[in-house]
Amino acid sequence: MEINNVLIETVVCSGASGKEARFRRMLEVRQEFKRRQKGCLSAWIAPSTDGHGLFLVHSVFTDQKAWKRISDLIVKKLDSKDGGLEGVIGGPPLVGLFESPLESLNLTPLPENE
Repeated sequence: MEINNVLIETVVCSGASGKEARFRRMLEVRQEFKRRQKGCLSAWIAPSTDGHGLFLVHSVFTDQKAWKRISDLIVKKLDSKDGGLEGVIGGPPLVGLFESPLESLNLTPLPENE
């Protein structure tokens, strides 16, 4: 199957006061889970540089069907075990889905500097 365009999920969110460490661990578990699923090309989180518990969460999927299937699996397999993110998130997240040509993303490892 040739992939021309990919779906990029972008979330900006923060942990509830006093629950930031647990929130981060739960985000990391979800991103690792996504990376192991067919249809997810990449998934990572980036904490803010100011140390205030704000996170940028990115995932790249082959298409919207893969995004939906993997999102449903997270609810079924992870949220059902740990209660989901609602109890540890600090307010509503900013969420966006974007489409991008695959070749515009550099998803291959960068060459080592010589």
